[in-house]
Amino acid sequence: MSAEQSTRGPGRSELSRKQLMNSAIDCFARLGYQGTSIDRVARDAGVTKGAVYYHFRDKEDLLFAAVKDRIGSFEKRVLAAVGPSTDAIEKLRQVIDTCFFHTTVSNHRRFIITLMIEALDTNPRLSAEFRNILRRMRTFLGRVVREGQQRGELRTDVSPEAAAAAIMGGIIGAEVQHYQDREEVDLRQVLDTLVEQLSAWLMPRSSAPAGVAAGGGKRTW
Repeated sequence: MSAEQSTRGPGRSELSRKQLMNSAIDCFARLGYQGTSIDRVARDAGVTKGAVYYHFRDKEDLLFAAVKDRIGSFEKRVLAAVGPSTDAIEKLRQVIDTCFFHTTVSNHRRFIITLMIEALDTNPRLSAEFRNILRRMRTFLGRVVREGQQRGELRTDVSPEAAAAAIMGGIIGAEVQHYQDREEVDLRQVLDTLVEQLSAWLMPRSSAPAGVAAGGGKRTW
């Protein structure tokens, strides 16, 4: 094998693997795990069934790799969307806006959210991966809150870890309700309300907007 072939070969292989994962996540999102076959993924990707098995042991291995790849891409987009010089509340808004965008541009995020819940009792490997994903996201959000506290933008009597968990719960909860009842739950409106509530809750009392508890009054939300 020539040096050129040695250099170019893995690149083509990686491209093929990426293509398969993209086709797979689309099939899983449209047809569900049970309704998706290796044959269907291969046909949609324009490759042979043997090419799929060259890269992945079985359908579960393909699912795991496809979900991990898609979540990794989403995490990179979140990091890219968050401006380095913006204040903490604006950073949180950018994270929430990125989640909204990916919720509405395709049904892939819906599938992943559904799978995250299903995996709790049915797939320990996927469940562990989702747990790590959520931990990384909470760590990132907690860092945004902590840095905002250090700059004096956010109140310091709130646990960054608790705030991060509350933010994640608000985003995922809003998405689940939207998926279940699109006619009744306006996701954009709900997420905008979440940002307003976060601002009212996390801003120092002295800078809280009118109508928000200030002074010695203890906030209850």
